[in-house]
Parts: sequence; C-alpha cells; structure tokens
Amino acid sequence: MKNNPILQAAPLSFPWQTIDPFLFCVHHVDHYPQGDAQMGPVASLAGRQIGSDFSNKDGWSMYHGQTIPGFPSHPHRGFETVTIVRQGHIDHSDSLGATARFGPGDVQWLTAGKGIVHCEMFPLRQTNAPNPCELFQIWLNLPASRKMAEPHFTMLWNEQIQKVQHTDAQGLRTDVVVVAGALGDAKGLPPPPDSWASQPDSDLAIFTVRMQAGACWTLPRAQHAQTQRQLYVFAGQGLGIEGHALANRHVARLNAHMDCVLQNGDQETELLLLQARPIGEPVAQYGPFVMNTQAEIHQAFADYRRTEFGGWPWASGDPVHPRDAGRFAKHADGRVEHADTTTGAHS
Repeated sequence: MKNNPILQAAPLSFPWQTIDPFLFCVHHVDHYPQGDAQMGPVASLAGRQIGSDFSNKDGWSMYHGQTIPGFPSHPHRGFETVTIVRQGHIDHSDSLGATARFGPGDVQWLTAGKGIVHCEMFPLRQTNAPNPCELFQIWLNLPASRKMAEPHFTMLWNEQIQKVQHTDAQGLRTDVVVVAGALGDAKGLPPPPDSWASQPDSDLAIFTVRMQAGACWTLPRAQHAQTQRQLYVFAGQGLGIEGHALANRHVARLNAHMDCVLQNGDQETELLLLQARPIGEPVAQYGPFVMNTQAEIHQAFADYRRTEFGGWPWASGDPVHPRDAGRFAKHADGRVEHADTTTGAHS
C-alpha cells in the first residue's frame, strides 16, 4: 500500500528475525524463584535436561547451567555480542581475564574478533524473594576486515547511557534508551573500536522504547540511504505506525527513509529498534563462529582446538561473584570500574 512504512511484518520467531548486520536476537525472560546458598534456584530440577534446559518449565530455564542458571564457558569468533539487562544480574568472565557483574539498565558489548571464550551466569542473589531475570542478547556481525581483530570487552553502565523522554500533545510519555547510535542530541556511548557500529557511515542504532498507553511519538528517518531497520513489539497490545497496525509479538521491517508516527493503544507498549547500513558480505556461520567462508569456519574450529583462544584462567567453567558483590568490571589490563548510582562508573 502506498505510503505504508511497514515493508514486511511477521510474528516473532525464536530467536527473533534479524537483518544484516544483525545475526541473532533473543529476549530471555525467566521468573526464577528464591536463590539457595549456591545462588541456584530453590526448586526441584527434576524434569529438566540439566546442561541443556530451555524448557521454560515453571516460567524459567537453567540453559546450560548445572547449579546456577546461565551459559558456562563457550567460544566465539568473528562477531560481537551486545547484552542489554532489564532485570536481574549477569556475572561475566572471559579468557582475556576480564570479569564483571552488571545489572538492570547496563549493557555489555563484547567483540569476539579472532577468538574469545566467555561465560554468562545468572546468580539468584535474593534468598527471600523471587529473582526475575530479563535481557536481550544481540549478535552483531563484523566485516571481513575486522573478523580477526583483537577481542575487546566494554561495559556501558546504565547511569551513563543517554535516555530521551518525549511528551506528546496529550501529556503522554515515550521513553527511549539510546544504547547505540543517535536520537536528536542524545548519542550512544562509544562502541568497541573494531565494531561495525564504530564506522561513521554504519548508521547503526539500538534503541529500547517504552510508550505510555495512548502515547504518540515520531521515529525519525535514518541518515544513510542504504540503512535498514526493524521494529520489534514485544510487550503491550501492538500499535499503529502511520495508521497501519502492528500487533504485539510482531516484528516489522520499516521504510527507514521516512519519519514514522507511532500511535500506541490503550496499554503500555515496549519496543526494540535495530537499524544499520548492511555490511553486505557473505556470512558463513556454524554455532559460535561467524566468518565469510566455510574454509574460515573450519579454521576457526582448528584454531580453537589448538589454542582454546588463550585458555581459561578461571577455576571453573561457570564462575560467579559473591552474593553481595555490586556492579563492577575488571578489565584484562587490571583496570577496575565500579558502577556508582550517583556519579556513574568510575575507576
């Protein structure tokens, strides 16, 4: 239909559908119970395939965790992971010697480059209350010229990430978190140096959007002629885009070259926006490795078997921090950041 900004729409799959340069997007929502002395769930694990539990039994999964939910040590090469936490905490450790705990509103951006091993565990810190955990993990491709870059670990702390609050003519609000890219004067924090997002003409943006019931907000057009964008509606009842309906639990590929008026319905709605100029190169992927050719995939497996991408410096494959540890990051060079709710992250 003429002037319809929705080029294509479909129900959300698992994982969510993505377009170049995004490879993968998953929205984990787990309603974990109280934690025990080991920060695992106070619940029977009977009926779960421990080590590979994606059952969502009782509203939560153990994933590859044995005692604590999460993803013990595993390798990556050739792309980046962007992890956006909405509830709960994640304990990260990697083969560079970096480690961290990050929580609601924080973003971890990890360039795997030529190869890294990392783990992501979800410690259940509360012993007298449930431990809900919610996050996005997005896989972002690297161009061929950067696939063998040095791995790089970056933390974007909630207190430093810019947010935009828009109030419409009816006094109703839309809140946008600018994880990457720019929205008006608000700019995302610097991404890792070898990221596609660091290329000045990538036009890459990652926004999370929360619209009050009835709110109206205009999503401005993209900057680059080749930019593509997708809008995910993952909570609410759907919304109108320039008068065209997009239902909840749907994704739309939008015309990135027109301003789009979003009109929410009678329930709060939440959205995720991913946009970028495509890399436009062949993609060869097998499990945790993303390269340009099958020969490079075979080489990635051979390199990992030979080197283990530097080895694993931790005593176990699923290390976690003490229950009372706050949000922090220790980088491979020994630099330590502590997230401070008043002044932001500091060394």
